[in-house]
Amino acid sequence: MFKTIIVQVDDSASMDGRLQAAAGLARAHDAHLVGSAATGLSWPAYAMLTGSMAVMPIDEFETLRAAKRSELERFAERARQLGVQSVEERLVEDEHRDALLLQSRYADLVVTSLDGGGTSTVRGVPQYLALHSARPVLAVPAAYAGAPLAETVVAAWDGSVPALRAIVGALPLLERARAVHLAIVNPEREGDLHGDEPGADMALYLARHGVRVEVAAVQTDAAAGTALLELVAARSAGLLVAGAFGHSRYREIVLGGVTRVLLERAPVPVLFAH
Repeated sequence: MFKTIIVQVDDSASMDGRLQAAAGLARAHDAHLVGSAATGLSWPAYAMLTGSMAVMPIDEFETLRAAKRSELERFAERARQLGVQSVEERLVEDEHRDALLLQSRYADLVVTSLDGGGTSTVRGVPQYLALHSARPVLAVPAAYAGAPLAETVVAAWDGSVPALRAIVGALPLLERARAVHLAIVNPEREGDLHGDEPGADMALYLARHGVRVEVAAVQTDAAAGTALLELVAARSAGLLVAGAFGHSRYREIVLGGVTRVLLERAPVPVLFAH
């Protein structure tokens, strides 16, 4: 189960969507919800940037901290409106990604937004956390409005370690889902990772955890990321589980890849792990 969930707090348009997702999970798992707001840099770093330790930079930095405290107060009020019983406000004087990365060590899940959030405090965060954190990351579309996450789930499976870690990280959700579709796109291309019957071993592993799972093998000429999104739409899934950067990061960034497609186009929350 998820017992400690961290959600990134800021004043972006995508904040309420990610908070609704985090609050829904906190209610379902009776979890402690931590709102993390970062100043973007520490006081020493701020002083170095301003070139002075005089009174004015201190006052300016305190203004920045006050703005973040206000964001946390709004987070806590909204979280309680959404029915979360255990809420914590956490102000961190650090860069946004590093703050969440450190805190993720002591949580079960980190919730942020997909890159379409439109602000610098969101952009780049989910892939950074997926690559460097030992915890799964839930990236939520800005337009998310509270639809159930764990009724129908598509879990991408290509036999890779990132895909395995994503599925294992999502087990608290998969075990509660009414239906889990284990998606395998063009399995013959990764035959050495799938065995004689692609998906059978992973489906059995999930079934032993009580997951109601079926294998959904997809043959397509489309890119794997596009095929996964088409399956999400066809099955009316509320959540996609996927490994992040299964290929080299260079290939993903320069040539495109599943992670990039999902970050830019996923219409539902995506649980990533690497």
